[in-house]
Amino acid sequence: MNSVIELEGLAIDLGGRRILDDLRCTLSARTIGLLGPNGAGKSTLINALLGFHKPAAGTARIFGHDVRSGIRQIRNLTGYMPENDAFVARMSAVSYVQLMGELSGLPPEAALERAHEALFHVGLGEARYRQLGTYSLGMRQLAKLAQAIAHGPKLLILDEPTNGLDPPARQRMIRLISEMRESGDLHIILCSHLLRDVEETCEEVLILKQGRIVHYANLEEERRANRKFIEMETVGANGTFTGDIEKLGCACAVTGNNRIKLVLSEGVAIRDLYRVAADRNVQIRRLNYRRDSLEDIFLKAMESELAVKGNANGRL
Repeated sequence: MNSVIELEGLAIDLGGRRILDDLRCTLSARTIGLLGPNGAGKSTLINALLGFHKPAAGTARIFGHDVRSGIRQIRNLTGYMPENDAFVARMSAVSYVQLMGELSGLPPEAALERAHEALFHVGLGEARYRQLGTYSLGMRQLAKLAQAIAHGPKLLILDEPTNGLDPPARQRMIRLISEMRESGDLHIILCSHLLRDVEETCEEVLILKQGRIVHYANLEEERRANRKFIEMETVGANGTFTGDIEKLGCACAVTGNNRIKLVLSEGVAIRDLYRVAADRNVQIRRLNYRRDSLEDIFLKAMESELAVKGNANGRL
């Protein structure tokens, strides 16, 4: 898989202070989540990728273009939806998106055509001639998304796209992001403090803390690799029952009061436990099933003070 972003010892200094330090990783997924607490350096990294902060050391590349020498090409390939509003209140949405398209290099006629298409795509077609100052928060977020995609970028950077949205507007935004991911035309970086948004839409996650990378996760691989912890409350269980479970490859421990704790091995499903129970005439009265969520991954990363070093595949 071709890389989307390569960070090679990237360091950023602002105001005489090191904000990002020695970032090293390669990201290749269709959707990439950028996580971290306030002050972790997420916005600084985005600004560095867009060429607004020059590296103090190392470099970064987007689709092979170096931020030190190829920022014009990078900006042509990138759409950016900022966290904060930057509107002219009396400008109509279609004029605003057209202007942003022209600033991205489109001729005026093409920019206008793309503006109409983008606004219809995000659901603002009927309101495209209204002044932006009359828009609700949710509509303003959609207008920012429209201007980010109007010029047909290969990489879309979304900074807190659901910030402040009510539940229906948030679901609309998440649905749009998911649809763009499934279309196969875009790579997406989603910067958010809402773990749920990232978990619903992203395939890879990069977690920053105090300007350093503390964890990389390929969510699909991590979910598959996570051990599955089960606690069962049973009636009629004995050593034969637990022995049969262990023969499936599961680690198993009896904790008293007819409770059994076990770790499911690869390839063993919940239905296999019920099959063994039926064969041994054992009742499973209660079963709690748990596996690591993105919240678990994030909290574990926050406990680490050192950057995690990854495998030879260039992840970290």
